[in-house]
Amino acid sequence: MTVVPTEHLMSIICDGCGDTVTGVADVLPDAEVVWTLVFDNGWTGSAFACGPHHCPRCSVAADVRAAEQDLTDNLGVDDLDEHAVMEVDYAEPVRRALAEALVLGPQVLVDLTECTTIDSEGLGLLVRAHQEARREERALCLVAPSRFVMTVLHTMRLEHVFPVFPTRTAAFRQPAAGVTAPVGQTPIMEAAR
Repeated sequence: MTVVPTEHLMSIICDGCGDTVTGVADVLPDAEVVWTLVFDNGWTGSAFACGPHHCPRCSVAADVRAAEQDLTDNLGVDDLDEHAVMEVDYAEPVRRALAEALVLGPQVLVDLTECTTIDSEGLGLLVRAHQEARREERALCLVAPSRFVMTVLHTMRLEHVFPVFPTRTAAFRQPAAGVTAPVGQTPIMEAAR
């Protein structure tokens, strides 16, 4: 474990050199979520307490090693423009999941199996989809969200907004509590009985 909690402080330890930074623990939303301590101090690594975490010095050293590896890459990666930055679109898996959402009576099931991480844009997409579903008197239900996604929802105090199911089968078997069908419609689950 690379984060050590004390009474009112947390210490984060670099996995590379062992350097330590200590911060006030009350700014952290959850004992397992340490991203505020990591990023406020310019460190890189996991948002979770178990790491890995690297101080700025070790982060730069890792970037240099990665750049050196790119130069020796046998696939010709060294020919790429050195100023080109590969941007990862963390919202794309959320967009795909929403496009493939399954309407099951009063529920809209969004399978997040392929979504291991989420950023503010992806979270915004989920919130907007929740609002649209609510206008239609439906519940936007998340199926198989990753631990990271659940932690972000908890951090943003949204964990109770979305009913969560571990699998699609579980969602089919047990409709979300408190969800009612829109006026004049019968839920698919009841119609099948």
